[in-house]
Amino acid sequence: MLPIPEKFTLSVGKGEGKEKLTAFDAALLDAGIGNMNLLRVSSVLPPRCVYVGDLDMPLGSLLPIAYGSITSDVPGETIAAAIGVGIPDDPDSFGMIMEFSGFCKADEAAQKVESMVVEAFDMRSLKLKEVKVKAIDHIVKVCGSVIASCPLFYDYRNKKI
Repeated sequence: MLPIPEKFTLSVGKGEGKEKLTAFDAALLDAGIGNMNLLRVSSVLPPRCVYVGDLDMPLGSLLPIAYGSITSDVPGETIAAAIGVGIPDDPDSFGMIMEFSGFCKADEAAQKVESMVVEAFDMRSLKLKEVKVKAIDHIVKVCGSVIASCPLFYDYRNKKI
């Protein structure tokens, strides 16, 4: 079992490639998560999980992450991804993470995830303290990809796993 994450950050990236998978890989690299082993998780932010500006994990780490991404090979198409995290008012409660990707601009994607975070809190009768959102868009040249993510991690230097 992995330790419960203590920290989270938000990252976005975009990239181009000759193929869809290499375009996605370029977006991962741009987001700063391309050299990790991603473990896609659903949308719960653990209690007392603290926002930090940078991801600090050894290369090749198993990284729990919620993300939205989209890849297109239609030149001229606009693609976007956004991630939103709802921070609970009660630090002993959990938060919610929502992701979105689609054929739109970054501001529209950001608005969608923010409204989804608010709805998720309402559905759970949780009091929302703050919403953090990050979004990105990209106009496809040949084969483009975008990702918006919420890596969840811990202070590996002080833990025995």
